[in-house]
Amino acid sequence: MNSRFPMGLALAFGSLLLMGHAAEAQAPQTRSAAVSSNVAVPAMNTSASSFSMDNYILGPNDKVKISVYGETGLTGEYVISSDGKISLPLVGNVGASGKTVKQFQDELVTAYRDGGYLKDPKITAEVVSARPFFILGEVKIPGQYPCLNGMTVMNAVATAGGFTYRAENDTVFIRHPGEAQEHKEKLTDTTPVFPGDTIRIDERWF
Repeated sequence: MNSRFPMGLALAFGSLLLMGHAAEAQAPQTRSAAVSSNVAVPAMNTSASSFSMDNYILGPNDKVKISVYGETGLTGEYVISSDGKISLPLVGNVGASGKTVKQFQDELVTAYRDGGYLKDPKITAEVVSARPFFILGEVKIPGQYPCLNGMTVMNAVATAGGFTYRAENDTVFIRHPGEAQEHKEKLTDTTPVFPGDTIRIDERWF
C-alpha cells in the first residue's frame, strides 16, 4: 500500500509537467499568429531616396530627348502631349505617359523595328525637363516651377521666394499626381518634391 502511493503520485506529477510544457509550446505560436495578423501593408515609397530618373514615370509636358544612332533626322527633343503621346517621324504617335524611360525606350525600338523602318535600331531616351511642381499658400511668389531631381519642399519654398511672415513653417500639405486629396506632412529638410506635385503652405494661427 505504502509502495504504490508514491508511484501514483509520481505519475500524476509527471502528467502535470507534460501538460505544462505543451501549454508553453503553444503560447509562442499564438502570440506569433497575433503579431502577423497585425502587420501593416507597406505604403507607397515617397522618400527622397526612392526617386530618380530610373523609376520616373513619364507624363504630359515632360520633354524627352530621343537619340537614334546613325539617324540624325530621327533624333530630337519632344514634349509629351496632353493625351500622353509623342508624335515621331515615320512611326507617328507613340504612347509615353505612364511608362518609365526604359519602357518607353523599348517601345520605340519595337515600333521602328517591327514597322520595317530600321533593321536594328539603337535608341536612347532621356528626360530633358520634367513637368513642373506647383506651390501655393504662404510663400512670397506662388506658382509653378521646374522640378529638379532630388528636390525638397524647402528647395521649393526657396524657389518661390521663401515663406511669408504668416506661414506655418513646420508642416506642409502635398498632393501627388494621381491622388484625389492633399495630405499633411511634417516639414523637414528632406521632405521630397516629385514632378507634378501640388504643395500648399498653410497660414499660421496665433
